[in-house]
Amino acid sequence: MSAGGARSPVREGAPVHGIAGGGVLAAGQGSRLRGDGFVSAKPLVPVGGVPLVEHAIESFLAARIAPLAIIFNESEADCVRFVRERFPAVDLDVAVRTTASTLESFREISARLPGGRILVATVDAWCPREEFVRFAVEAASLPEEETVVAVTGPADDERPLRVRREGTEGRVVEIGGETGDGVTAGIFLFSSRARRLEAPPGLERLRDFLRWLVSSGEPVRAISVRDVIDVDRGSDVRLADALAGRSVARAGG
Repeated sequence: MSAGGARSPVREGAPVHGIAGGGVLAAGQGSRLRGDGFVSAKPLVPVGGVPLVEHAIESFLAARIAPLAIIFNESEADCVRFVRERFPAVDLDVAVRTTASTLESFREISARLPGGRILVATVDAWCPREEFVRFAVEAASLPEEETVVAVTGPADDERPLRVRREGTEGRVVEIGGETGDGVTAGIFLFSSRARRLEAPPGLERLRDFLRWLVSSGEPVRAISVRDVIDVDRGSDVRLADALAGRSVARAGG
């Protein structure tokens, strides 16, 4: 059993080649969930009976991506204890640091992983495991110099990060504009070059870095994924719970 409910089985497939490691960004404060009455830290909020952080790590394990790094803020000692007890045999580097921004968290994660392309996900980007693995496999098959973003349909989000694509191959021409044919889904494959780039001063968030990558001419591609929920509010948890139930039913069928 896992905190919050029964443990979901990990369905492992073939290793995803061409990805040097994976990272989970879990250092946010989760203030909107707390405002909706959730008392646990955001990474431990259950969806379908499984804490968000457990589901995220198991998605990486299902894709057989290793090593893994994860970052929590300094108030999340219970999250650190949970992942160390839940995944004692996993090659997992746990960072505990209250960062000033998502970009700083990404830099911390990137520095802890080997050189090469890395797959990074935010802990609150809930999607069915099979969709996560499909994105990883498809993204890893693309040219190594490309950074790849998972994109989903329009979302009920206060600050959606819109993506505008051009052509039939998903080439991204703008991130963060007023229009687009999708929004980022919180899952990214960063090229080795993108990891090394020194962004200009003043960029505070990962979304700003992604916007800058495109505007500076870096090759960025988008892959559509379905059934992704950005779990920020109580209503998001309920929606993700329903999707988790349908995903389990499909797997059982």
